[in-house]
Amino acid sequence: MSPLREPTVVGVPNFNASEDAATLRAAMKGLGTDEEAIIAILTTRSNAQRQAISQAFTHEYGRDIIEDLKSELGGHFEDVIVALMMPPAEYLCRELHHCMEGLGTEEEVLVEILCTRTKPEIADIVDTYERLYNRPLAEHMCSETSGDFRRLLTLIVTSVRKGARDEEAGVDPARAAEAAQQLYDAGEAKWGTDEEIFNKILAHESFAQLRLIFEEYKNLSGRTIEQAIKAEIDGELKDALSAIVECVENAAAWFAQRLRTAMQGAGTEDKTLVRIITSRAEIDLAAIKREYERLYDKTLESDISQGETSGDYKRALVALLGPA
Repeated sequence: MSPLREPTVVGVPNFNASEDAATLRAAMKGLGTDEEAIIAILTTRSNAQRQAISQAFTHEYGRDIIEDLKSELGGHFEDVIVALMMPPAEYLCRELHHCMEGLGTEEEVLVEILCTRTKPEIADIVDTYERLYNRPLAEHMCSETSGDFRRLLTLIVTSVRKGARDEEAGVDPARAAEAAQQLYDAGEAKWGTDEEIFNKILAHESFAQLRLIFEEYKNLSGRTIEQAIKAEIDGELKDALSAIVECVENAAAWFAQRLRTAMQGAGTEDKTLVRIITSRAEIDLAAIKREYERLYDKTLESDISQGETSGDYKRALVALLGPA
């Protein structure tokens, strides 16, 4: 992941939390709700500004803004607004928890959240999860997943404690060449694949270091690491490892593909649409929009607008996409 941020939402200058809180209170008070005012404020403020609005709202009116919004709004529009009002790590933890509760686990949500984040982001999620749910994320995941897929995810969330995949530490070319050789020996060079080696390297190293490892791998093998993973590994583990590789190389393109899949076929996967657009708006949504257009020759906005989203839900998503 490139350290360059390409957000569509950056917050507003001359921000005044009390004023925004008063406008939002007026938008929800009395008969009817002023959805336009809610969209105008909450899709343009940064998450830090929204947290300040939330505090001001409680301070001035003795009320919980999220509870008030939930009682006034509904459907997927409510999902977008509530996602915006939660601190980012709390929101992602809620999504992780939700995808593991109940019958069956939505493995692709685990991949989307855990295989695409940098180490500092994962560390934040791990701490927040335990605070919110009173159990470690690794333990909850272990009970809901299995095999090599479980081992990879567990390594991702436990290795942050050891300072692994440290984005700030810089890169080490000699270690990269060594790791590339280990990957080659564990996959293409032998009969059968040693998934453990793939897991260990891809879960532990920083994205910057992995970028170097993958270059070395191509020099060594003549094939890209992606080609090797697709040829050597299958099932959920293949999806998870591929997500890491693609995010190292071009995270925005990976998220663009995920959005496209969510909107294709019968029925829109609204949860995915909401989660990606709200959680990437302050990170790289501008880059995701660009990659989407490059890959599909259509703008993300046109696909969202022509798809199955409508009304305030559509207006809120489009507002988060920012100017075309």
